[in-house]
Amino acid sequence: MNIGAVFISEQNQCVLPRVWRAVTTAERMRGLLGRPKLASGEGLLIEACNMVHTVGMTYDIDLVFLDANGVICKMAHDVRPMRFRAAFSAKVTLELPAGELTPLGLKLGQQLHWRVF
Repeated sequence: MNIGAVFISEQNQCVLPRVWRAVTTAERMRGLLGRPKLASGEGLLIEACNMVHTVGMTYDIDLVFLDANGVICKMAHDVRPMRFRAAFSAKVTLELPAGELTPLGLKLGQQLHWRVF
């Protein structure tokens, strides 16, 4: 998996300084399963993903669904294990530690982009 950062496009402001990008089928299928809980400022960007499940997870996560242009189309706070969330207009999903969305202040309609270090 590649590592980079996520920025709000309009201000070119870094909001998450450590984000892994899952692009292969195996990386996308595994997601955060079997991985340690993300720390504040970390995330997992899953490309070609509009639905997430937390079956087998041992901790809650926050989700940001992005359309093909990186625009936030839906967010989900504190998704507990054994749950499903989807945004059918999404093309990419950003997984974050639970509770991270509120302090980041992200809003529907904002455009985000991922950039490698």
